Amino acid sequence: MILRPFTISRLFIWLSSFCIGVLASVPKLLRLGLSAHELGVDISIASLFSVFVWYFNIYQLNRRPPQKASAGFFSLELLRTLILGLVVMFVLGSIHQVFFPHYDFGSMVGMFEFRGGVINLTINLFLYLSYQEYLNRQVGLELEKSRADQLSAQLESLKQQVNPHFLFNSLNTLKSMVEGGDKHAPEFIVRLSEFYRSTLENRRRNLIALGEELEIVGSYMFLLKARFEEGFDLKVEIAEKHRNTVMPAFTLKLLLENCIKHNVILPDQVLYIRIYSEKDRICVANNRQPKRSVGLSTGVGLQNIKDRYRQLGYGEVVVEEEREHFIVKLPVIHENSHY
Repeated sequence: MILRPFTISRLFIWLSSFCIGVLASVPKLLRLGLSAHELGVDISIASLFSVFVWYFNIYQLNRRPPQKASAGFFSLELLRTLILGLVVMFVLGSIHQVFFPHYDFGSMVGMFEFRGGVINLTINLFLYLSYQEYLNRQVGLELEKSRADQLSAQLESLKQQVNPHFLFNSLNTLKSMVEGGDKHAPEFIVRLSEFYRSTLENRRRNLIALGEELEIVGSYMFLLKARFEEGFDLKVEIAEKHRNTVMPAFTLKLLLENCIKHNVILPDQVLYIRIYSEKDRICVANNRQPKRSVGLSTGVGLQNIKDRYRQLGYGEVVVEEEREHFIVKLPVIHENSHY
């Protein structure tokens, strides 16, 4: 989770520091009866020390990874802050001694150190509680954003799964096959029914086995082959170790649909599509022969795939757009994280 810098109002920091300085000087005033000049110096030292503690700890919080925020209030960072506070307060106590040498140095520095420790702990406790609340709000916002993105991705995925244009084209192809007495018409009907049966069965699943996805791709490609005939060629070269992996449902189908949508497919301009394994990724590549008038591409389909992988926490989808080839590389997802 990427967090915006944690901040506290400057006005609050300076006003609270002044109030802390006044409160810290009250016991000394009652006991020693300070002059106005001494009281002003005493309040200034405590106030400046408070300002230093505020800003230093806010700086430290913004440098700390969010994962360490759950370590608790008493931590190594708190110990370091307290030690640094003792050093700073010792310096301020020494400066005070220069202006008012009539006080016993040991007693005066001891009082300053005790006061500094109390101030340090108080501000740190306030910051710790405020930062926890800040993290909770950020996590809540991230969850809401993730839910909204997931719903949007699922909606887009559903639209792609039941693409009415594909159904219309398939029925037109079937009509032509039946009228022409094509012997493959019965198999076309079976494949079309299998494809939409798989679509209905898997529409609510986040992940699907790669083998099942390839079966859907097989039916989808058969339907397209009947339409485009020798206009495209598909090769599947998946490593055996990747056969048992999973992926978001209909990912390959959507990528293949994009290939068909954006490229020319003719017998003398064959579209070559290849699905293959490469290290820890499943890749889909095609030769580029863009259509002259495909309309304005919104990139929603590819972005939908990227969002689904990101929301599931399985890494980033890599897109390599070369002059001759277009390649999409999907992270391999193992169903058992301890495979």
